[in-house]
Amino acid sequence: MPFDTLIESPATDPSVRLARLNGELRQASAQTILRAAIVREWAGDLTYVSSFGAESAVMLALIADVDPSLPIQFIDTGMHFPQTLDYRDELIERLGLTGVRTLVPNEGERLLEDPKNKLWNSSPDACCDLRKVRPLEPALEGYSAWITGRKRFHGGARMSLPVFEFASGRYKVNPLAGWNQDDVDLFLEQRNLPRHPLVAQGYPSIGCWPCTQPADDPNNPRAGRWAGQDKTECGLHVERNERPRVF
Repeated sequence: MPFDTLIESPATDPSVRLARLNGELRQASAQTILRAAIVREWAGDLTYVSSFGAESAVMLALIADVDPSLPIQFIDTGMHFPQTLDYRDELIERLGLTGVRTLVPNEGERLLEDPKNKLWNSSPDACCDLRKVRPLEPALEGYSAWITGRKRFHGGARMSLPVFEFASGRYKVNPLAGWNQDDVDLFLEQRNLPRHPLVAQGYPSIGCWPCTQPADDPNNPRAGRWAGQDKTECGLHVERNERPRVF
């Protein structure tokens, strides 16, 4: 069907729209899913949230193929590795991305709740709430849907990840849900894309520096995130009623 033809009105019950989208595009390529989302389903009403982490170049390149001006939200927590910030700048220039927007924590809230920048040590959930969850929420208010780079092979709750979902009042598009590590590596090689410099140092998943360490578990690429804790997600992809009390 043409990508400029919508099947339902925007007011359609989300369950109806999800059934159609997942039925139509569940087995489609990431390129097809992205084009349908950007051009047909949510034209001008869609954003991508990127960490510019270990696998981010894949989604960023796919987005650039369709619309390099698509709004992209980057949350600068103030705790990123310097290599991540350099990598962000490199990818923006390399891919010609013109819609990258930087979000930062509210400085007044940070001074009140984390004046010594040590909150991650005593309450990582509260730290993520302050530095990631709260800065993103207002940035998403102008959009009906957002794109994520999550994949089922990351494990945990992501193992049952659908291509399209509806959570906290917005649609989520997961074009890479069915990809595995080999798919990621092949795409990066074929497109001659630079890798995050910390990947070569044993970091398969990269977040903020205090809560990220090298890991070598082939069955859990996120093993280095919040290692030794029950925590597996920062809170961006957790429903409000399922978040720890701090949220």
